[in-house]
Amino acid sequence: MKISFNETDEFKKDFKRLSKKYKSLPDDLLEFKKVVAKIPLGISKHFMPLHIQGTITIVKARLFCRYLKGSSLRLIYAYNEDKQLIEFIELYFKGDKENEDRERIKKYFQKSRQQKSKLGNKKMRGNYLWGYKENEEREDKEFRRQNR
Repeated sequence: MKISFNETDEFKKDFKRLSKKYKSLPDDLLEFKKVVAKIPLGISKHFMPLHIQGTITIVKARLFCRYLKGSSLRLIYAYNEDKQLIEFIELYFKGDKENEDRERIKKYFQKSRQQKSKLGNKKMRGNYLWGYKENEEREDKEFRRQNR
């Protein structure tokens, strides 16, 4: 089954802003799509699943930009296993922003839940949600401590 790609409105704004700055970005994104179409969750250290809920997995990936020569951009996307759909959520330069926008990811899940309830499909397999802000900060500190 062929994987299709979609973009959120916020991602389109991020992409437009960054493609003005980094001229090779449109070609780099096409190359990234080719890789992700074959292996949606990635197999290297450049892909990290952030969140899993049902058949949707949020992945943070490193997007290599030829214009940056060594530095890279971060790309957050959702992979829906049932629909064979990859939806790009966020794109940012690691030098400008340290972490992904978790509020944007939560908003994405809320939107997907609303669409799912409109369809009448309320069956969900696994469910993992981030805790409160304190839990997120604690998890971030623990992750940094383990990866020193």
